[in-house]
Amino acid sequence: MASITIRNLDDSIKRRLRIRAAEHGRSMEEEARDILRQVVEEGRPSHNLAASIRARVAPTGGADLDLPPREPMREPPAFDRS
Repeated sequence: MASITIRNLDDSIKRRLRIRAAEHGRSMEEEARDILRQVVEEGRPSHNLAASIRARVAPTGGADLDLPPREPMREPPAFDRS
């Protein structure tokens, strides 16, 4: 397995990481691995865009939209070259 070192990490971020790790009952290192794993997996391209959008919107309950009736197209403007 590979390892990385993170330098110049703000004290506030380290403190929040320590608190988050404690809330989840694991070490800061394991918490950081989990965060990185989640973020990298989210960045993978979706194979089905419609399914991905549906999965994100489904928990909100969706929305019923009233679509206006279609009207015939208007005549295009005439540009006379006089």
